[in-house]
Amino acid sequence: MSKPRRKFRKLDGILLLDKPRGLSSNQALQRVRHLFSADKAGHTGSLDPLATGLLPVCFGEATKIAGGLLGARKAYDAVARLGIVTDTDDAEGAVLRERDVPVLTIDAIDAALQRFVGRIRQRPPVYSALKRGGEPLYAKARRGETIEVEEREVDVHAFELLSAADLLDGGEPLLRLHVECGSGTYIRSLVRDLGEVFSCGAHVAELRRLWVDPFRDPRMWTIEALEQLARRGEHALDSCLLPLESGMTAWPEVAVGQAQAQRLAHGQPVAGGFAPQGEVAIFGPEGRVLGLGQVDAAGELHPRRMFAWAVAQPPQAAPERRSRESGAR
Repeated sequence: MSKPRRKFRKLDGILLLDKPRGLSSNQALQRVRHLFSADKAGHTGSLDPLATGLLPVCFGEATKIAGGLLGARKAYDAVARLGIVTDTDDAEGAVLRERDVPVLTIDAIDAALQRFVGRIRQRPPVYSALKRGGEPLYAKARRGETIEVEEREVDVHAFELLSAADLLDGGEPLLRLHVECGSGTYIRSLVRDLGEVFSCGAHVAELRRLWVDPFRDPRMWTIEALEQLARRGEHALDSCLLPLESGMTAWPEVAVGQAQAQRLAHGQPVAGGFAPQGEVAIFGPEGRVLGLGQVDAAGELHPRRMFAWAVAQPPQAAPERRSRESGAR
């Protein structure tokens, strides 16, 4: 007898998943999506299979803000293994070469780390999810194709030594590091290039993502904990979700009245001296977020990505003059 088809449900919210080592971000996403029986889900920024830690998962309407979270500032703890270069720049790759590790001091390590802080140029790993010709680079690399990866600019806000005790005490040549960086930064590339500064090479042995803005002090959920909650029913599982608003603090907020909300929900702009210029989060008269909009140079508010619940009633005629309902907050 065949198993009954799983019924998926509409579900909105954000889950702060503690991704385990050994799963790709997509594999972790699918595990969680099936646990929640969610009809729509997406993650905000891939973690390598070797990496653990924070992977925000967006369900339902929250997927509309995933792009904004992708560009957020992030923090990691990493372990660099000096003296060994791999083809993936991490411990899961094939060893390309081994070199002796020179005698290093804390001052020399700190000075080398500072060379990578700021706006820097970085070459992403060949084994990465970056696409060329619509295909991920790692797929080309696995076929043995020769790939030239262009350098690009990234922001590294902090690159700090947490401990060099393993190395300095005569054990394994490991450096325990802390990184805070912007979107598109590869920790594997940072560690690889740090190893070249020491003329011995290096790769990432361990990596854990600590936080992603705006979730600076995240309550993360492991898959095992979620599986236990799932046995108690959907209500227990859903208690882990954060509301969409929790992921929207990076956008300036603008408030609109009911008539304005109706116009925006039906794709029509609203005049009225809105500020600031640029992308904003739109909140309705009851304080609920309605979606994302764009304020132009004239202060007119244009809808960009409105949430499903924003569409409620037919649009009303545009006001002849600026409404008191307009304004920023």
